[in-house]
Amino acid sequence: MLNPDSVGRTFHSAEEVLVTQSEIQAFAAVLGETDTSVAPPTFSIRITLAQSQVLLSDPSVGLDWARLVHGDQKFEIYRPILAGDRLKCSSTIENYKVAAGNEIVTVRSDLHAASELVVSTWSTLVVRA
Repeated sequence: MLNPDSVGRTFHSAEEVLVTQSEIQAFAAVLGETDTSVAPPTFSIRITLAQSQVLLSDPSVGLDWARLVHGDQKFEIYRPILAGDRLKCSSTIENYKVAAGNEIVTVRSDLHAASELVVSTWSTLVVRA
């Protein structure tokens, strides 16, 4: 069971992630996108997923990965991600509730280029009863 004290906890990445043109092209190819002048809108998940997993894997959080399924994903894009961007991520456990015995956890991850907020993502995760 998720530790309710984890709500509001934020993990800040220690390292910047350099976005390369080849990463954008590879991601776009999987989606069938031909315009690679900017990253596809969902590209940010490549960075935010790894960061939020670090936060949620902390034993003090208490998340049961064996029963976890992905419930929903939302993106708010303030500007496109470009090749050459150096992005830092922070992930915050925003919400937690129990419904029908299932635990529902919402994690917001923000990508910043220096002090500029580039993308915010929200992942809703369900830990099945």
